[in-house]
Amino acid sequence: MQVKAPPDRVAAAPRTPPRRPAHRAATAAPRWRSRTVQGLGYAAPTALFVGVFFLLPLLLVGQMSLSDWPLLAGDQGANAPENYTDVTGSTLFWPAVRFTLLYTVIVTVALLGLALLLALLVQQSRPGTGFLRTVYFLPGALGLASASLLFWGLYSPTTGPLSRLPERLGLTDDPVSFLGTPTSALLSTVFLVVWKFAGFYMLILLVGLQRIPHEVYEAARTDGASRGQIFRSITLPLLRPSLALSLLLCVTGSLLAFDQFFVLTKGGPDNSTVTVVQLIYREAFQRLDLGTAAALSIIVLAALLLLNVAQFRGLGRTDES
Repeated sequence: MQVKAPPDRVAAAPRTPPRRPAHRAATAAPRWRSRTVQGLGYAAPTALFVGVFFLLPLLLVGQMSLSDWPLLAGDQGANAPENYTDVTGSTLFWPAVRFTLLYTVIVTVALLGLALLLALLVQQSRPGTGFLRTVYFLPGALGLASASLLFWGLYSPTTGPLSRLPERLGLTDDPVSFLGTPTSALLSTVFLVVWKFAGFYMLILLVGLQRIPHEVYEAARTDGASRGQIFRSITLPLLRPSLALSLLLCVTGSLLAFDQFFVLTKGGPDNSTVTVVQLIYREAFQRLDLGTAAALSIIVLAALLLLNVAQFRGLGRTDES
């Protein structure tokens, strides 16, 4: 007869979780701290630069806007909100605001429209496309003040070749005054800005066009879509990020226009081309009042912040839809 062995009644020992090596726990915290210190070290120069050249001047401008601060005498004590009421009550403030907005609208439409057209013309790689891209972008390498001085010479009614060209062709009896009337001064300045920056915005839009997959166009042509339908339904929607960036840069730059009007028109004729930034310059360096200039600077900064926030929100809603 076979005898079975009794079952093992010994309780199994509880399993213990594996222990992490002691050296890993010891080195985890120092490694995290070293990475944090390293990141702070990389960010410190930029933070220092922003603090010294942006935050501190901004705080100083805010203090100036609330104080009686002549240019040559320094801080004479607080006078809030006298500087703001003086600025908004000036006879040049609201005309300067209206002119700046009008100039911004005209420049934005003309500049982005021409830049998009140039980008579409040089989108495809053909013989001579590289040369055209270089020619279109070349004016952007010239400084705005230098370009304004160049066009001032071209527009001059005494020595400029452009003003006498219609007279030599028999179209007019006298040289054309490009800067003599408010309308001609505005349009002449717009022409300068479009000539100067069209190549720059063309480059931004060209990069956006080249990111659109070629297969999308092929599929649309296979389905029988026309060029207009392809442009409206494919090119413009997929080009929206580049258009948004161009719109933001163009609007902000136009609202801060100064160099071109300072060189070409000096705000004339009859203060018809005075921009808001020119008004800040007049308050600070002609009327020698840094307080009112700082108050106007704060108003411009607040308007730009509100406008940029509105643009970002509008573009974000458009992207979501």
